[in-house]
Amino acid sequence: MARKKASIDFEQSLADLQALVERLENGELSLEDSLAAFEQGIALTRDCQGALAQAEQKVQILLERDGELAAQPFDAEPEA
Repeated sequence: MARKKASIDFEQSLADLQALVERLENGELSLEDSLAAFEQGIALTRDCQGALAQAEQKVQILLERDGELAAQPFDAEPEA
């Protein structure tokens, strides 16, 4: 269950970050609100980067064979 929660947290953080970027790009926020949104965006970015780093570590562990890391290219699109 923790794995699903981490995935949901990452997805929610990413969605929140995208919403903040849209609000900032809109240009209708006051300077104070823009700074607060920027600060929140930095925190969300750090959360997302941490989640991605953890995922990368898990993938490396799963790919490890005979004490050596067997790097595998990631193909996002399956071959047809």
